[in-house]
Amino acid sequence: MDASRSTSGPEPGGHGGRRDATVVGPQVAERLLVWGGFPLLGAGAGWLLAWLAPWAASLRWVPFQGPLELVASIPHPQAAIGGIALGVGAGLVVAFLAEQDTLVVTVDDEQVTLVHGESVRTARRDDVAAAFLEGPHLVLLGRSAAELARVAGDRDARRLARAFEAHGYPWRADGDPHREEYRRWIPEDPDLAAGAHALFRARAAALRKKDRADAEQLRGEFGRLGLVVRDESGRQFWRRTT
Repeated sequence: MDASRSTSGPEPGGHGGRRDATVVGPQVAERLLVWGGFPLLGAGAGWLLAWLAPWAASLRWVPFQGPLELVASIPHPQAAIGGIALGVGAGLVVAFLAEQDTLVVTVDDEQVTLVHGESVRTARRDDVAAAFLEGPHLVLLGRSAAELARVAGDRDARRLARAFEAHGYPWRADGDPHREEYRRWIPEDPDLAAGAHALFRARAAALRKKDRADAEQLRGEFGRLGLVVRDESGRQFWRRTT
């Protein structure tokens, strides 16, 4: 769902002076498709529900008999108009959620800015030692091998690589250069302090509850202890920063 664009300036990999920023994010046509397509689909579903509700309510094996009977009791065309309005509203909600899950990356010669929903993160080019994709995440590592950013969202590997390389960032197509250093977290591991184990246990509970916000917040706390954490198949792995 991503596309990259830049204003005037040399092509990626070219030579010359300062290059204009490159933006990797959804195109206007794609945004129009999301904001127009989902409401249209919702409107069609709402209209269809209004027409099918009387028939479906007559079949006792069909679930949601209460709501179906309520819709069937509304005369036409009010039922159709109401169904269309509700469908459009539901489609707008879905479009908003899709927009919030979109990652927009702006790369220039001085810094990279990552916008994901209401979250905005920046990192100076001189501070970035590696940039790569790990599953659904774009990851930036600092000079100490600590994570400067880890952001999930729609992304295009080829366009991201071109954007970072065009502005002189160390893009790693082969992924995390420190992936061999990770160890699986084991309770009471003597190589970890008690405070680290407490964080791991709290984060494991958040992962079981599928509380992504709490899990990501706890991930940030590991940085204070000089640790980097990643997940694999529901398990936590860690390594130290340098």
